Amino acid sequence: MPKRIVILTGGGDVPGLNSVIKGVTYRGLEMGIEVIGIRRGWEGLTHVNLEDPASRSLYVLPLTKENTRTIDRTGGTFLHTTRTNPSKMKSLPDFLKGREFPKAETVKDGKTTVTYDMTSQVLRNLEQLGAEYVVAIGGDDTLSYAARLDKAGVNVIAIPKTMDNDVRNTEYCIGFSTAITRAVDAIQRQRTTIGSHERIGIFRIFGRDAGYTALYTAYVTSIRCCIPEHKFDLDKLIDLLANDKKNNPSNYALLVVSEGAEWDGYQVREYGEADAYGHRKKANVGEDLSEEFKNRAKLETTVSDLTYDLRSGDPDFVDKMVATTFGNMALDAIASGQSGFMTAINSGCYSLVPIPDPAQGPRKVDIETMYNAARYRPNYANKVGLPIFLTRA
Repeated sequence: MPKRIVILTGGGDVPGLNSVIKGVTYRGLEMGIEVIGIRRGWEGLTHVNLEDPASRSLYVLPLTKENTRTIDRTGGTFLHTTRTNPSKMKSLPDFLKGREFPKAETVKDGKTTVTYDMTSQVLRNLEQLGAEYVVAIGGDDTLSYAARLDKAGVNVIAIPKTMDNDVRNTEYCIGFSTAITRAVDAIQRQRTTIGSHERIGIFRIFGRDAGYTALYTAYVTSIRCCIPEHKFDLDKLIDLLANDKKNNPSNYALLVVSEGAEWDGYQVREYGEADAYGHRKKANVGEDLSEEFKNRAKLETTVSDLTYDLRSGDPDFVDKMVATTFGNMALDAIASGQSGFMTAINSGCYSLVPIPDPAQGPRKVDIETMYNAARYRPNYANKVGLPIFLTRA
């Protein structure tokens, strides 16, 4: 049985993370395991100077029943988070400047970017902390580095979280249910305003590479959706929504679009500097769609960006249950000496699976079975025998 483990959260926050942290802490302490929280995700293992008390206090937080007792009652992450990628650091912490780390150079648009692989520093810090296991909670980006540590010989258990629900090897990620619940509530509330003004309501929702959040929101609200996996015909979409509006006694129609959705001849605009995993912010495709509706068909629209609101606030029942279960599954795996696994749901059942290979990229919606590409709607047919989340990993 290990004596000490560390736990961290990386990437965007979602409701349910604190339930994992509390579950791991309470169960770990009962098993005689010391649980150390690493603040600010992977940054806590690249930037901490363990010989500096102030730095150690900033990044290393011993977890107890007292300081985690109530954290599961709220959303966000008690340990805080960043989008740090230790294998591609653009700069070194001041106290490490002058130290040699493997470097890589990339050239884009005539600009050369140098990044540093700080994995050796992460390994050194884990050794100094006496950490025998790392519990990493994150999406496909955060877990891609967990896979790197696993290959480096570190004992790692991963826990998937993302509103996009696009981590491979699992049908469900923490945060997904709450995101859908929030999106549905927002759309239902705005029906009154959109209907009062007799417009088309366009709702932009998270989903950079995968359309699960938009698809499932559309599934339970019975509206049309556009997702990244299928480029749509803009004129056809306009005709469909204009007809929906005409046939609605209240003379309005609704559409939900993933942030990464595109139509033929259009590419989502990006802006700002790329993050540690190479992602730039995406311009609001809903606003661009609105302009096209106005210019091509003189249709008035209301555009709502539902993105960040979906990850705020308390988790719903499903996310609390799954998060608590995933946390306890991680402790079960650690107690039995397993490593290199991720908690998951497969065929509707809880399971342990290999940490996904980062080279595979995010999990995508299966257009053939889940999406009606002719009508830009979810596919409602042939669900007998499928698990509760209607998809298999």
